[in-house]
Amino acid sequence: MNSKFIVAAVALSFASASAQASLVISQWNFNSITPDNNTGSGITTPNIGNGTASVIGGVTQAFASGTASGGSSDPALTDNSGWQTTTYAAQSAGDKTRGVQFNVSTLGFSDISIRYDVRHSNTSARHQQVQYSLDGINFIDSTLFTATAGDTWFNGRSVDFSNIAGVANNANFAFRIVSAFAPGTSTYLPSNPASSYGAGGTLRFDMVTVTGVPVPAAFWMMASGLIGMVCVRRRHTAAHSAI
Repeated sequence: MNSKFIVAAVALSFASASAQASLVISQWNFNSITPDNNTGSGITTPNIGNGTASVIGGVTQAFASGTASGGSSDPALTDNSGWQTTTYAAQSAGDKTRGVQFNVSTLGFSDISIRYDVRHSNTSARHQQVQYSLDGINFIDSTLFTATAGDTWFNGRSVDFSNIAGVANNANFAFRIVSAFAPGTSTYLPSNPASSYGAGGTLRFDMVTVTGVPVPAAFWMMASGLIGMVCVRRRHTAAHSAI
């Protein structure tokens, strides 16, 4: 069989298979770029891909251990930092206004999903609302998560945005994770039922990850490039054979 067609078939098969595979677009593990054996230091720039992470509504930030209290899913055994947030709203105030925000371009990707780990302190809000935005400004409620204990990590919280129009292939995609009142009330419940909610409660984030499936066009370009390389190679070989 002609080698050009063999490589073309392989390239197109690769494109078809790869187009179905979900890839990490951006990820935040909050660990120091250069390990310093200090979980109290870290970064809010992604360790994979691009994007921004910020606190909103008056929340303050620091870094703390990603291994304490059972630990996050970060595979790092040492120098594992989590993004510590506090200064949340007073009781019965500021529903869904304080938390963290991530801006990530999904250009070139479909079937977008997010997942994250979070540690609830005993006095933090029991309910967390995930919101998303198509323009980076206006946010829409998505999934509400409920903690069942305090001083505990809840790993792998995930939201699938694949069926929401406008999330895929969007340079302005953003999402927020904010503290919320208990459903049907105007009060925050504590993560630990034996505690009382407090604005000084903490939520510690780790392994915030955005995934998506590359749009077919990207893989057709890769396949076309491989085919073009074969054609150039064959012309080069033919030219030398004629000498």
